[in-house]
This record gives sequence, C-alpha cells and structure tokens, in this order.
Amino acid sequence: MLGKGFNKVAFGAVAGVLLMAAAACGGSSSGGGTTASEEPAAGGASSSSAPLKVGLAFDVGGRGDKSFNDAAYAGLEKAKAELGADIKELSPAADGSNRGDLLRQLADAGYNPIIGVGFAYDADIKATAAEYPDIQFAVIDSASSGPNVTGLLFAEEQGSYLAGVAAAAKSKSGHVGFVGGVENALIKKFEAGFDAGVKSVKPDAKIDVSYLTPDGDFSGFSAPDKGKIAAEKMYQDGADIVYHAAGDSGLGVFQAAAAAGKKAIGVDSDQRQTITETNLQNVIMTSMLKRVDVGVFEFIKAFQGGAKGGQNDTYDLKVDGVGLATTGGEIDDIKDQLDKAKQGIVDGTITVPTTPES
Repeated sequence: MLGKGFNKVAFGAVAGVLLMAAAACGGSSSGGGTTASEEPAAGGASSSSAPLKVGLAFDVGGRGDKSFNDAAYAGLEKAKAELGADIKELSPAADGSNRGDLLRQLADAGYNPIIGVGFAYDADIKATAAEYPDIQFAVIDSASSGPNVTGLLFAEEQGSYLAGVAAAAKSKSGHVGFVGGVENALIKKFEAGFDAGVKSVKPDAKIDVSYLTPDGDFSGFSAPDKGKIAAEKMYQDGADIVYHAAGDSGLGVFQAAAAAGKKAIGVDSDQRQTITETNLQNVIMTSMLKRVDVGVFEFIKAFQGGAKGGQNDTYDLKVDGVGLATTGGEIDDIKDQLDKAKQGIVDGTITVPTTPES
C-alpha cells in the first residue's frame, strides 16, 4: 500500500481503486470513480515533455498530523517513487492565512500541477488558477472552480456509515460519540453517515455529538486539548466508543479513550499505524479510511498522461475510495456484517444521508 499507515484496508484491496485505469481525473462527478480525458491539458505534461514537478500545499497542521495531510503526502511520495516526480510541499501558518501565498510560491517556482489539501483552499485555488491559466491545479474536498482545476471529492458519509455499523456492533453500552473538528458541511457528512450506520444496527442507540469550533474557524483541526475534553465528557457520560473527524485534534480523543479504558475510531489514515504511542494505538478499534493518497496520486498520474481540469473526481465505496482499516483485528469478527452493509451501499439498496437528521 501507500506510505505509513496504508497497508491494511477492509473490503478489498486498493487495486479496486487503481482499476480506474490511467487516471481518475476527468468526466463528471457521478458518485463513482471517473476516468480522465485523453485530451492534452493546457499546461499539462506528458511522459515525453518537461520533467514532472509537483507542488502540494498542506492544510493547517501540515505534514506529520498522522491523518489528512499525511494521507495526501503519501500520494505525493508515491508519485515521486513511481512517476519520477520532483516534489515540493509547503505548510500554511497556524491560522491558514497564507494559503494563497503558498500556491503562488509553487507556481512561480515552476511546479505544475499544484494541489491544495482541503476545502479551505477553495477560494485561493480559484483565484490562483485564474492568474496562472497554464498551470493545472487540484483541490481536495472542494469542487472544480475553473477550467484548469480538478476537484478531488470523497464519499465520506459512506465510509462513516461503515464506521457506525462497527461502533454499534461492538458497543456494549449502546452509547457512542462523534467528535467533529469544525462544524461545517463537509464534517457533517461524516456525522450523518456515522449516525445512520449506528442506527441501522441499534435504532435506540445514544449518539453524543460535539464540534470543537464553528464553521470558518479551522483551529478545530489542530487542537488536541479540545478533542480530549470533548471525548472525556462523552466517556464520562457512558459512551464506550467515540469516532472523530477532527484531524490532529483526534490525538486528544485517543488520549481520552486510553485514560477511560474505552475505544475510539480514527479517520483518514489507518491511525492505529500512524500513531506512535503504543497505549494510544491499542484504543483505536478501526479507522475510516479516506484514500486521499489515491486521489492525489491518480490526479498526478492523469496530469502526466495529458489530462486536463475542469471536472470533479469522486472516490466512493465502489472504488474503495473510502473504507475501514483492519489493523489489530478488532473488527474481524463482524466482517460479514460490514461486507453486507458495504454491498448494500454499492448496489443502492442502502442510501446514506449526507446531512444529519437533526
């Protein structure tokens, strides 16, 4: 698999993703993997043209967050190893105020394509792409905003549904929790899917929900102290499993779980492998994998093959773009139940909501 923390994925190998052929970078967003246009891109590269130079601008927290940013970096590293890419990554200020500056630094240094990690880059990508029309851009978790921009989107609600099924099946108290980093539409997709998955198994389950910061305040993704406080209260109130979608703040959730002798569910990466503290690894029963690494690599590969932007690529359960990690074997005993839920989503008999019920 790709990079640290990506070598165990439930419900099918990542080969399912890579069957998107030469690229996952073209056409319209349809809920499944898409295929790249074969037309050469403005500013695009081919295997016989200029050297491949790829720039990546991290979200707040930067490289080393053991979650979202590190997942993106794993895809960048794979492009270096397999495509011969010259890579460069930059991290924003703690408040993310210089995102646009990072994109322009990479563009001025000759990097093409350039990837913005996270929906918070939306406006800056749109503006920078207009200023540099001969450079191709991609933005993770945001839709395309220009002819030279590709949106890399994920069905977070589908993977979170499976996390909810796992939480409900393994919970002894029938009481679980969800900690979101920022209360916005994207993170509410995680909450909505998780809630639906829990209730599909235990309709009367109690689900505590806490967001660390309001919409627009992205510090909720880099505040482990707040994550710890939120999870501590849930465990004190009777929850025995807490799922987080809070970036680096998830570390605090794991710390609270360890102190309480309870369990947690990680996000984005296989966090039982990316977290280095043994006592924290042991509380992570599974992680909802969001294959940002695959999205980043496939976009770069498509660019190298001549694909152009102006579209969105969606990674869902059909292509194993999301899923659950099996490291530690704690969900092996409910594999059949999880496989059944996954198949229902894939074949359309289960529709997963993207907004919470209340």
